[in-house]
Amino acid sequence: NLRMGGYSLADKSDLERRIDRIEEQFPILKERRDQHAGTMSGGQQQTLAMARTMILKPQIVMLDEPMAGVNPALTQSLLGHVKGLRAEGRTVIFVEHDMDMVHDISDWVVVMAEGRIIAEGTPEQISANPAVIEAYLGTHQGKSLLEEENA
Repeated sequence: NLRMGGYSLADKSDLERRIDRIEEQFPILKERRDQHAGTMSGGQQQTLAMARTMILKPQIVMLDEPMAGVNPALTQSLLGHVKGLRAEGRTVIFVEHDMDMVHDISDWVVVMAEGRIIAEGTPEQISANPAVIEAYLGTHQGKSLLEEENA
């Protein structure tokens, strides 16, 4: 079995086919196939990271703020790809502060504040949890800060 660069010809051919399929899913990367990742925008780099994940086919995917620095149009595309990973039966764990995205994609949410877990539950349970509201919105939610200054 002839091996090239650590891959057999059959493995390399399979990898190239997977890359071609990924480029069809991520047209922005197909246009930049020969471009160095360091010269891409933040959103393009996030897209590249997602594509790499899809090529490797891991069972668990961990993402740290995958939509950070991504324009709104690309955000929807990336969100669709994350949902696609879930649909393929993969577990997706991510850190995210955008509660709309958390609600849209999460089955289960763990909320941390000051280095400790303060709540766990469905997105709906988390949104109504007083500890989460206090930690992220403060005690002034729904009150004028000016009224408290005058008191």
